[in-house]
Amino acid sequence: MSPTSRAEVRKTYKLYVGGAFPRSESGRSYVVNDAKGRFWANASHASRKDVRDAVVAARKAFDGWAGRTAYNRGQVVYRIAEVLEGRREQFESEIRAAEGVTAARARAAVDAAVDRLVWYAGWADKLSQVVGGANPVAGPFLNHSAPDPSGVIGVVAPDGPLLGLVSVVAPVITTGNTCVVVASEPHPLTAVTLGEVMATADVPGGVVNLLTGPRAELAPWLASHMDVNGLDLTGVADPELARNLEIEAAQNLKRVRRPADEDLLATPGLGRMTTFLETKTVWHPVGR
Repeated sequence: MSPTSRAEVRKTYKLYVGGAFPRSESGRSYVVNDAKGRFWANASHASRKDVRDAVVAARKAFDGWAGRTAYNRGQVVYRIAEVLEGRREQFESEIRAAEGVTAARARAAVDAAVDRLVWYAGWADKLSQVVGGANPVAGPFLNHSAPDPSGVIGVVAPDGPLLGLVSVVAPVITTGNTCVVVASEPHPLTAVTLGEVMATADVPGGVVNLLTGPRAELAPWLASHMDVNGLDLTGVADPELARNLEIEAAQNLKRVRRPADEDLLATPGLGRMTTFLETKTVWHPVGR
């Protein structure tokens, strides 16, 4: 070895659960190659036990997160955008390595992810006025309907390593839910780096939990878990797997968002936020 050369530091990317970065309890990892087929890093191979731990962390965080004001949740989501913007060079480099795209394409992907976070942050304290309201009643009373988060949401993220992940996580947490995410199988490393952003962006531990590993192995445990209240199958491309996950989810009547072709660059509608909201109605007497 020449005096000016040094050994390469090879990184093993860990999971992001409960605000910490544990290794898989199974001790497994798998190799992730770059777009040219060269070794890039190792990623933790999550297990069934890791899924259970992530759900426990998400449930523990739910009451505190749902109990915050919508305005404050919007501030936290906006803070994720701020920290992501500050680390854009790292994300652009990772996207170029993972997907083999040009610098311009990688920069556009980071721009889109930041803009998407800001868009959802802006809706945090406005959604209730749009989808809730006072309802006319034929009697000496009235009622108010307001959106309420469902609880713990299981998410299978699409392959877009940054924008795809932001597009499925941001609407879930903006509306007061917590989530357990199975990251992109071919591009898992950017997801864990986004976990590092969340860990330094005022996101309470357990609100977002990121698992890496094969979808076909992890998603069924998430779908069948009795303490998961909803399931987003956006990242499931295999129709048979999607059908089996829906069957598993039916055991405790989870609300399921089915996989669909989407243009991730298009401005999203409100559907991703309202999918995992329930309507809470409060009745109030009216006297004279």
